[in-house]
Amino acid sequence: MKLSRDILAFQARLGHEFFSPELLIRALTHPSVSSPNRQDNQRLEFLGDRVLGLVMATALLEHDKHATEGQLAPRFNALVRKEACADVARQIDLGAVLKLGRSEMLSGGRRKQALLGDAMEAVIAAVYKDAGFEAAQNVILRLWGKRVGTVEDDARDPKTALQEFVQARRQPPPAYVLIARTGPDHEPVFTIAARLEDGTEEQATAGSKRLAEQAAAKALLAKLEQET
Repeated sequence: MKLSRDILAFQARLGHEFFSPELLIRALTHPSVSSPNRQDNQRLEFLGDRVLGLVMATALLEHDKHATEGQLAPRFNALVRKEACADVARQIDLGAVLKLGRSEMLSGGRRKQALLGDAMEAVIAAVYKDAGFEAAQNVILRLWGKRVGTVEDDARDPKTALQEFVQARRQPPPAYVLIARTGPDHEPVFTIAARLEDGTEEQATAGSKRLAEQAAAKALLAKLEQET
């Protein structure tokens, strides 16, 4: 299979030359453009998530030989969550080579965090299937780079941290309320409130509900910690 110039350039950014280029093409194919003759990347995404997890678990154990499971778990979650995968995808401009249906292209699919994160996992699986675990491990460790060594000790996502904080005080978990949705359909902006049962809340705005919820949770947690 002959690859286009933009795919060849992406392959160079990725740092792996495929023996079976069709694996890379499949990893870049979103379900919105799949057909009976063109497989999408969802099965590869499933596999890539597991390969990434094994590489990161191993890397964290090797990096800090004295860390407890309680310390390692949040670091691991921070390194493998969709936000981290999407960040790496942006780093190598994966969005530029995604194969998307018209509706996804018009809605800004090349910039969507969830879509980029899923595709990054699919690309990892493609490398694994093409050349084995060591090749996938080399790609992952190079792309994630210093993240493994600099991930925060308390790397829980803000929503988890906030829920644990309020539950420790025997309070119900916070609610996340959509306050506003603005902007065009292809680039929406969400304002979310993280709200406790007693009415205490903080609001945040972001380009996705998930990011807005996390930012609101982080702000509310900071407020509660200052008050204690």
